[in-house]
This record gives sequence, C-alpha cells and structure tokens, in this order.
Amino acid sequence: MIQVENLQHTFLIGKKGKEKQVPVLKGVNFEVKKGEIIAIVGKSGSGKSTLLQILAGFMKSEQGSIKVNGKEAGNFTEVESAAFRLQHFGFIFQNFQLMPGLTASENIELPLKLQGIKKAIRTEKVKKLMDKVGLTEVADHYPNELSGGQQQRVSIARALITNPPILLADEPTGSLDSETEQDILLLIQSLNRELGLTFVIITHDEEVATIAHQRFRMYDGELVKEEA
Repeated sequence: MIQVENLQHTFLIGKKGKEKQVPVLKGVNFEVKKGEIIAIVGKSGSGKSTLLQILAGFMKSEQGSIKVNGKEAGNFTEVESAAFRLQHFGFIFQNFQLMPGLTASENIELPLKLQGIKKAIRTEKVKKLMDKVGLTEVADHYPNELSGGQQQRVSIARALITNPPILLADEPTGSLDSETEQDILLLIQSLNRELGLTFVIITHDEEVATIAHQRFRMYDGELVKEEA
C-alpha cells in the first residue's frame, strides 16, 4: 500500500548567509502492506514527524520516492497533493485539534460538510460512526465537556468519516493517561481488524508500538526495522 525508497531531507539552520544544512532523513526505506499497523518509534528530534509530514504530502522531500497504491505521490503539485490526501489519508493528532465551538457530532461531521455531502447522508454516517467508537451518549457535548479519551475518539471518528484507507497518527496517545491510552490502542486494533484500515503511527511510547505488525526505530534520521 505504501512504498518509501531512499527518502532524504535536510533543514537549513542558522542566521541568513551563515546557514548550514542538517540532514533530517538519511535514505529512509520501508513498506506498509494493506491492513497493517506500523509504528515508527523515536525520540523528539529524530526525524519521525518530518517523515510523517512528507508522507502526508504537507512537505516535499529533496530526494526519494513515495508510492501509495502504486501512484508516485512525491511529485504532486500542491493542489494534486491536497486532493490525493483527501482521498487516501485520515489524520489523528496528539492534541486532538477539535473545533471548540462545535459539538462532538458536528466535529465529526465537518469533513463531510466541507465536501458538500447532503445533510441526511451526513447525519446517518455520523450516527453510525459514533456508535462504533462509543460516543453516542456525548454526541451533543462540546470538546471542553469531554475527557481526553473521548476527545481522541472524536478525533479518530473525524479521521474515519470520509472512509480513507490509511490513518496517519502522530503521537495519538501522547496526551492521555495510561488507562485511557490502553482504551485508544484497543480501539485502533479493533478498527484495523474489523475495517481493514492501515495505520502508520508515530510515537515515542514503547507501549504504543506493541500493537504494531511492523515496528521501526528512527535514529538521527535513519530508520531501522525491529522485531515486533
């Protein structure tokens, strides 16, 4: 489903005119099969978030190839990249990134609304998805009325509402306590198993990595596969 070959990227740091190049990704290679959960583990600054940004098309790599479902995605224009992202990816964030003025159900509904989907269809899809992720009782609650775990479930449901085949998760349990983390990990496993969704998870948490079918470790821009 995803093939990454020889991905390289550098950042310029320092004052203007005295910048120096700092390698962030150094020839990264990996593959993700359909229906897999993979975890990329690494410390802050190791390059894992940059890798996710490039994979999602928010940044362009300086060198290398990214193929998603056989399509070369690394050379898209900004408009093409946005359309491709909408079709293939859903996003889960550490800080949830919910709209504070919208209820749980309205946050989940928002991507469909932006796509111009009819109200009746939106309502039905949101209800079914909220049932699936255990949010029915808090449908009319605002984010500040929800626990961290509930907010992350809303975030996950919002990521799923457009039926993307791939979920990209950046520290999905980083803001949660250990008990709530386990609930979210069980939900991810359930969605992976029941819906065949593919997950690419960026994390510093060794516990999160235990649910992965493939586990990689990022060391200073280099990706090393580990035994899962």
